[in-house]
Amino acid sequence: MAGLADAKDTWLDRLGRFLAARLEQKTSGYQPYTPSDPDTLGRVLEPGDILLVEGNAKVSTAIKYLTQSTWSHAALFVGPWLPLSEAEEALPVLERPQLIEVNLGEGCVTTALGKYATYNTRICRPVGLTAPDREALCRFMVSRLGLLYDLKNIFDMLRYFLPTPPVPVRWRRRMIAFGSGDPTRAICSTLIAEAFESIRYPILADTEPVPGHARAVSAYSRDEILHIRHHSLFTPRDFDLSPYFRVVKPTIEYGFDYKRLTWEAAGETKGDRADG
Repeated sequence: MAGLADAKDTWLDRLGRFLAARLEQKTSGYQPYTPSDPDTLGRVLEPGDILLVEGNAKVSTAIKYLTQSTWSHAALFVGPWLPLSEAEEALPVLERPQLIEVNLGEGCVTTALGKYATYNTRICRPVGLTAPDREALCRFMVSRLGLLYDLKNIFDMLRYFLPTPPVPVRWRRRMIAFGSGDPTRAICSTLIAEAFESIRYPILADTEPVPGHARAVSAYSRDEILHIRHHSLFTPRDFDLSPYFRVVKPTIEYGFDYKRLTWEAAGETKGDRADG
């Protein structure tokens, strides 16, 4: 059996693993402005919420440039719908798997909230989701665990080694589509989009006028939306801009009183305030 496994490990497999590892390397100098407190994040998140992440891997830089967005990664919070082993249940909450995401080189995996404790994040919440649809959404993602990324799709990875390719804005999203199609799930949002499509929950605006609905105005916007739908090519940015997802701010969900803030007076140092 070992010999058979070795025989299947071709030079393309080895090259794919090498490229994936290079793209997942962290870039230097990343400093989050306002990372969410993981404990607060855990209290606010609900099953079905999407957690957008400003990644700092090399592939993240390319995705942020190509999508013209802060967000390079997306994960779905499934919480109690994720079956856990006894060992996982014994872990502290922040180390317990509660998110499902798709990573380059790994495929569809579970992740703990603590992984993103030092990253800028954003919660996008589907509005008015019914209990049966919420369950179906989470079960869809759970059923996809173990879905593998095909490391033989070298061309799908090579495009991310050029973080700022000299292409016009209108062609940047199409550059993400370059390759074999299915492995573009490496940017994680396609599988989440498929999950929402399975319960017929919209992500992008309508392309035609419908009373009471948000819609695309320009011909360019309509073409882009139709292109994305045709290729099932959603990016993290689409959930942020969607008129059907509410942005949830963890720091103000449980009440925020600006009057209770302590401001440093002009010319005052922390030492002066402590002495007083």
